[in-house]
Amino acid sequence: MSIEMIPVSSSNIQAIGYDEDNEIVHVQFLNNTEYIYKGVPRPIFEGLINSPSIGSFLHRNFKNVYPYERVS
Repeated sequence: MSIEMIPVSSSNIQAIGYDEDNEIVHVQFLNNTEYIYKGVPRPIFEGLINSPSIGSFLHRNFKNVYPYERVS
């Protein structure tokens, strides 16, 4: 299954996507690494995509909150 990646305007994030069935957020950074964050409810993803600072929102609301792993 392919996740639609949405390009974003950020100083360190290139694109983000959401797998609604599995509650997984995909984050592609400008340095070509990609991470997934697991168990993220849709309203939190929507907060991320609509945040004026996606990087800050990710840091405040995802790091040390949701399990994550580097996928590439």
